[in-house]
Amino acid sequence: MKYDLHIHSRYSSDGVLEPEKIAKTAVKRGLDGIAITDHNTIKGGLKAKKYETEDFTVIVGSEISTERGEIIGLFLEEEVKSKDVQEVVSGIKEQNGIVIIPHPFDKLRHSAFHLTEEDVEFIDCIEGFNSRCVHQKHNEKAVDFAMNHNLTITAGSDAHFAWEIGNAFILAESSGEEELRRKILRKEINFKGNLSNPLNQGLTKVLKLWRKTVRFG
Repeated sequence: MKYDLHIHSRYSSDGVLEPEKIAKTAVKRGLDGIAITDHNTIKGGLKAKKYETEDFTVIVGSEISTERGEIIGLFLEEEVKSKDVQEVVSGIKEQNGIVIIPHPFDKLRHSAFHLTEEDVEFIDCIEGFNSRCVHQKHNEKAVDFAMNHNLTITAGSDAHFAWEIGNAFILAESSGEEELRRKILRKEINFKGNLSNPLNQGLTKVLKLWRKTVRFG
């Protein structure tokens, strides 16, 4: 079973996709589930929950900005509003959520969370394949870090457009959300992925700038 664990909806400042469109596209692409991880909000994930079925799982998540970079929380029920790293981690764990560090070694992203040895104690997972990493070596470095520190390796497309959905995913045999959560924590998953066209990042920057212009213009 395939789960793309990093997707953005229109509830992200740089997103455009309706949650319904994400769910329908994911099903067409043969995915068994998705995680909506909008920037600093769980609104998209909560909206997408309406399109969950017996055969398709929707995980509520958020990609949260901290003073050190982005942290993904999965299996959330409430917003995590702090920007302090330890408060964000506590806010995720208090909800029985999972802490993932996305694209940690991507030097082209100012939002990357640059890991240290001291961080390992509060991390559950490392995103070992992010389709929007321009250079595969950055994903490979994330995988190496995870393996060296006995952390679960996850994967996600980081999709902002429909054609990116399913470019990366984890593989896990699961009968539902709770079993999937346990399998992730137990490292009983694998992953696959393909890199996206770098032009997608450029389109996202244009979209974000346009939305700012519309809002304040």
